Amino acid sequence: MIYADHNATAPMRPEAREAMLAALDLGATNPSSVHTKGRAARAVVETARMQVGGAIGSRAADVIFTGGGTESDALALQGVVDALEGRCTLIVSAIEHEAITKSAAHSGAPVQTAYVTAAGIVDVEDLRARMADWDTEAHGTPVLCLMLANNETGIIQPVAEAAAIVREAGGLTICDAVQALGKIPVNVGLLGVDYLSVSAHKIGGPQGVGALWHRAGAPLKAILYGGGQERSLRSGTENVAGIAGFGAAVEAAVRDLPKYAALGKHRDAMEARLKAEGDAVVIGEESPRLAGTSNFARAGFRAETQVMALDLAGVCVSAGSACSSGKVKRSLVLMAMGASDALAESAIRTSFGWNSEPADFDGVANAWLEAARRTVLKEKV
Repeated sequence: MIYADHNATAPMRPEAREAMLAALDLGATNPSSVHTKGRAARAVVETARMQVGGAIGSRAADVIFTGGGTESDALALQGVVDALEGRCTLIVSAIEHEAITKSAAHSGAPVQTAYVTAAGIVDVEDLRARMADWDTEAHGTPVLCLMLANNETGIIQPVAEAAAIVREAGGLTICDAVQALGKIPVNVGLLGVDYLSVSAHKIGGPQGVGALWHRAGAPLKAILYGGGQERSLRSGTENVAGIAGFGAAVEAAVRDLPKYAALGKHRDAMEARLKAEGDAVVIGEESPRLAGTSNFARAGFRAETQVMALDLAGVCVSAGSACSSGKVKRSLVLMAMGASDALAESAIRTSFGWNSEPADFDGVANAWLEAARRTVLKEKV
C-alpha cells in the first residue's frame, strides 16, 4: 500500500505515540485538579503548549488548545464576530477550507469574497484597492480569512503581504495554517496575523486535537462556556494524551522541515512523467507550493474513477478535500481559479509526508498512468 494522502491525515509519528502513551500512563486525572496527579497532567499540557508555541514563534501563553482545526477556525471567526458585536465584514478567500466558509456563512456577519488569480494566489491588488476604499462606518472592521497553504493544491498564499494591507486599514486577519504547519516555516510574528489555527493530525499527531494562536490584545470571545479552561476561551477538560501527542509531533515536524522540502524534487519528477506520458494537467505548478502536494487532472477522466482505480492498485489518494464525508465532487478551489468544469471534475490530489519514500512517487505515477491507459482503451472500444 502506498499512502499518498498526508494532507487528509498523516500517519502517526512514533514520537507522538510515545508521548501519548506516557500521558496515558499517568492514569485518569484532570489537569485542573490541584493534587499531585493533576499537577502532573498540567505539566504535560503546558510542555506541549510550549512546543506548539515554539513551532510558530509565539509565547506559549497565546496558544489555546482545541478539538481540532475546524474548532480553531470556528473559535477565531465566531469569536471575533462576537467580540466586535457584529460590527465587521468577513473577507473570505475563494479557496478557503469549508471550516472557514461554513463558519462565515453562519456567523451572522456580512461576507465578501477575496478572489484568487488563475495561479491560485489571492489577488493582492484587488484586496489593496478594496482596503483603500474601505468605509468602516458602513462595513465595520474588515476581517480577512486567508489560509497559508491550500489543502487541495498546496499553493502557498502571500499571507504576510495581505495581512499588512488589511492591518493598515484597521482590520484583522485570521489565518488557517493547518496544512502549512510542519511543511514550511510558520512564524506568527513574520506573518503579521492576529489569529492562526493549526491541527495535530496533519503533521503526524493524533486526530481530535488542535490549537488556536491568539495575538494578545486582539478581540476574541469564547464560543463554548463551562469550567473556564484555556483562559476561559475554550472551556472543557483538556485532552491530555492528545495534546501530548500534538506537542511531540510538532517538535518532530519542525525538526524534519528540510526532509519535507526535499520531497519537492520527487514530486516534480512524478508530475513530469504524468504530463509527458499521460497528458495530465498539473494545477498550480508555476506557483509556490508545498513540496509534498500535487494536484493534477485529465479532462474526461473523472476524479472518482481515478480514486477507485488507484485504490484497487494499492494507492491512497483524495479528490479535493477529504473532509466532505467521503463524497467526491467538483473542486470549488479549482473553479475559483477559473478551471473548466471538465478539469475541475477530474482533479485528484496526492500528498506525501514524513514517512514517504522516493519509490512512492514512482508507484503513484505507475498506477495512475496504467489507470489512464485503461480508460483510453475503454473509450476507444
